Amino acid sequence: MKQHDMKILFLSHKFYPMIGGIEVISELLANAFADAGHEVHLLTWMPDESNKIFKYKVSRNPGLISLLRAHAWADVVFENNICLRLSWPAIFFKSVSVIALHTWIARIPNKTGLQEYLKYYWLNRSKKVIAVSQALRIESWKAATVVGNPYRASEFITMPEVTRNKAFLFLGRLVSDKGVDLALLALHKLKKLSLKRQEPTNYTLTIIGEGEELGKLKLLVTELDLINDVTFLGSLTGETLIKTLNEHQVMLVPSRWQEPFGVVVLEGMACGCIPVVSDSGGLRDAVGDAGLIFKNGDVDDLVEKMNLLLT
Repeated sequence: MKQHDMKILFLSHKFYPMIGGIEVISELLANAFADAGHEVHLLTWMPDESNKIFKYKVSRNPGLISLLRAHAWADVVFENNICLRLSWPAIFFKSVSVIALHTWIARIPNKTGLQEYLKYYWLNRSKKVIAVSQALRIESWKAATVVGNPYRASEFITMPEVTRNKAFLFLGRLVSDKGVDLALLALHKLKKLSLKRQEPTNYTLTIIGEGEELGKLKLLVTELDLINDVTFLGSLTGETLIKTLNEHQVMLVPSRWQEPFGVVVLEGMACGCIPVVSDSGGLRDAVGDAGLIFKNGDVDDLVEKMNLLLT
């Protein structure tokens, strides 16, 4: 092993084969550490029956002895989000602790319980804390260094051969926090506005994702007379997802929830979509100057921004 190489114990509650934000980011970061010449051992609770091979050691559901041995081996313990059930043995060893915050500390805003106090204690004993957005740093740990999330740059690309002839797109879980109903209400108002001005009304919305709100959203589409304007595609991955993103002009991210960051914004921009995001949480950090921001929950403001981009 080279003189400058480190033995990095990478902790991630969730990991492949799950494909959510934290799981993908954990794989990207672990790959980057390994590519930089460091020896990486990743611990996770997530089982996997596919037996996928990684460029580093992955241990799943570690027992007590395995957990202690992994910590004894490490020079650095990197927690991709606080992982107390995996990280507690660090108390007994001299490894350097680095924690990357990807979400808010408090489960309920402005309320601190035992779990939150334990997390604050754990952050305080760490050598370095990283927050993925300014909003997360300010709210959770002001001494943190801000480093925005990565995305899969080799996968999310523009495809010049694809015709970009569709208007709006939403990509994400179909739950109330994501505000898909706001996008539907805004599309309905935009359609009425266009009819009033006697302009073409070929505004469409493509919804990619699944979730508990799917039935309610389909019912709302019917109530708003948007059956011919809204398409539900379910979950998409791989080249099909990339091609679909490249067919659209604008990505809508109307989250009601205070998003800690918003990797989906980076993925959309990488595929050539202009993002329109709510002004909550870390979405401002994700979009920067490359898109438009509307007031959280304000349908009229969302309509104004959507109209601005397609007129």
